Amino acid sequence: MKKFLESLIIPVILIIVWSILTFTNIVPSYILPSPYEVLTAFYNLIITGELFLHAMSTLLRVVAGFSAAAMIAIPLGIGIGWSEALERIFNPIIQILRPIPPLAWVPFALLWFGLGLKAEAFIIFIGSFFPILLNSLDAVKGVEKVLIEAACTLGATEGQVLTKVVLPASSPGILLGLRVGFGIGFMCTVAAEMIAAKSGLGYLIMESMRLLDTGEVVVGMLTIGLIGFAIDHLLSKLEEKYIPWRGKTI
Repeated sequence: MKKFLESLIIPVILIIVWSILTFTNIVPSYILPSPYEVLTAFYNLIITGELFLHAMSTLLRVVAGFSAAAMIAIPLGIGIGWSEALERIFNPIIQILRPIPPLAWVPFALLWFGLGLKAEAFIIFIGSFFPILLNSLDAVKGVEKVLIEAACTLGATEGQVLTKVVLPASSPGILLGLRVGFGIGFMCTVAAEMIAAKSGLGYLIMESMRLLDTGEVVVGMLTIGLIGFAIDHLLSKLEEKYIPWRGKTI
């Protein structure tokens, strides 16, 4: 309970300062809406069902792009981290493509897939792919050599070393990559929706800004933050449950 109350200190202070600035008109409402205006906008979006529909559209895009990235990046990262030959083959192209911002792929996404879920999922895929890949690769390469040598000494085959030693030892790093990849993919989703979508929280923010409805803009932003926080918290709990040795010396 104490930790929970401590976590509320900064948000409460920010809300108090925000209220003072807006209610005293130090900051005009067209620049920053008051908490009351935000709550009113939130209520209206909930009643009409609009917020739910936009949130579901965003989540659908995130799940599509992120899932595809994870299914490809994790096995590939493990393979590259385990095999020096694969690392020599893939490393040059990874280092060339990795620095390219995901949004730089928007023109090609629209050209290849047109407007719609496929183009948006592709941008999310690009944003999520490299963090997951590199964390998986580094996690496998970071497994202590003494563990591998001990398993080999006990007669373990290469496949057994990989599945019984390397994968369990590298799983915290792989899950960290999933958390980072999801965060970046989620940001890419919202950015892509602002550019080339007719639904989603990013679209809601841009449309509200066009209408100068700053209350709805803040609602969209807060919804994005809350969804991201909830999913990251879920991944953290899964890590605690299924990888209880994280942070411990193996």
